[in-house]
Amino acid sequence: MSNKKELLWQSRFSLPFDRDALLFSSSVHVDKKLYREDIRGSIAHVTMLAEEHIVSAKEADEIIAGLTEIEEELTSGSLLPHWEDEDIHTVIENRLKEKIGAVAGKLHSGRSRNDQVATDTRLYMRRQVEELQSSLNGLLKVLVEKAETYRDTIIFGYTHLQRAQPISAGHYYMAYFNMFLRDRDRLRDLMKRVNISPLGAAAFAGSTLPLNPRRSAELLGFDDLFSNSIDAVSDRDIVIEFISACSIIMMHLSRFSEDLILWSSYEFGYLEISDAFATGSSLMPQKKNADIAELVRGKTGRVYGNLMAMLTIMKGLPLSYNRDMQEDKQPLFDSAETAIGCVTIFAKLLENTTLREEKLAKLTAEDLSLATEIAEYLVRKQVPFRDAHRITGKIVTWSITSGVTLPHIPVETFREFSDTIEADIYDCLKAEVSVKSKKTHGSCSFDSVALQIEEARKQL
Repeated sequence: MSNKKELLWQSRFSLPFDRDALLFSSSVHVDKKLYREDIRGSIAHVTMLAEEHIVSAKEADEIIAGLTEIEEELTSGSLLPHWEDEDIHTVIENRLKEKIGAVAGKLHSGRSRNDQVATDTRLYMRRQVEELQSSLNGLLKVLVEKAETYRDTIIFGYTHLQRAQPISAGHYYMAYFNMFLRDRDRLRDLMKRVNISPLGAAAFAGSTLPLNPRRSAELLGFDDLFSNSIDAVSDRDIVIEFISACSIIMMHLSRFSEDLILWSSYEFGYLEISDAFATGSSLMPQKKNADIAELVRGKTGRVYGNLMAMLTIMKGLPLSYNRDMQEDKQPLFDSAETAIGCVTIFAKLLENTTLREEKLAKLTAEDLSLATEIAEYLVRKQVPFRDAHRITGKIVTWSITSGVTLPHIPVETFREFSDTIEADIYDCLKAEVSVKSKKTHGSCSFDSVALQIEEARKQL
């Protein structure tokens, strides 16, 4: 069966492209997302062609008017891409030919599908990077607000998922603030490599026409221009780097999600998630599930898969362009949309969580996590740290065995382990004193957290 529509590259062939082969290779269902970028790139290209007198001003005006109408048609849905058009670029070019006739063919003077697609991809990435940065800014603001709200609230800090030391809850939120701040900075740095125009590289070797690629780059708002035409069309390292940045963001979100899931469970009970961001069970009426956090955690795996897919697609490709690169769009689109969606909803979820301060205050006042304070108390009494650590370990064992919490151990019992211990030991065995006494840079003390928050507001 012959194809209903002529493909842009078909003039060299004597037989029509097999219908099943076309269906297999068609990408319009994926790359139709690029229609705005494609039209914008085409308008810049034809503007440059007119300025360089490769096409007339009248022809350029006709092409631009036609492209503008096509964008409106695609946006409104009155023009629906069909798989037989192969890709969105063909959809637009065929529709332009229907509108203005043969002059539409002049649009691609000096331009290949290779530099066209590379340009569209960079324009799309630029928009997505900016949107993802904006979403991260929203999350960073929520984290600062949480840190401020709970600066004087004491929670358990964990290592190995075991209670370790009491800390300011604000310190905990600021830890994630720093992670997501680095994520934002990674995207900012990535933009330097994304915002480079490949338009004018043509298929891979450049063009004999007197193109002005620098002008095209300027019209499209690129910061710089490609320096090697082969590299401009044949690498996708920026796609890999972007998905890598998305993967790191998702990893941070997934870790945070795990904390929210654990802390909101009955066994922990440190945190309450608003009913507006929790779900129930279809069978068990008592259930309140942290499904939003679980979904974020789950979607992280898919973004990781996209990164591995892109690395695998590119790992064995010879220079320059190969059709394998068509497969870059789905991992790119999915990673961008997933990361932006997850950051945005997670910020709302976090905004709708509250710490159970009364319960936390009771738990942290009596817990073994104050043991480090005993060791450091002994160090201040000139006991070598290794000895202090050993003595404290024995005190902890006695506390567990006897069922007497550290603050309630009699001083006489303390002195059985070390005669350097005096009644002032009890000054150390208070969670609030423990947190306040931290003196080192970036520590969990309330004053340190206040400074961290102040600095964070400047960075926002």
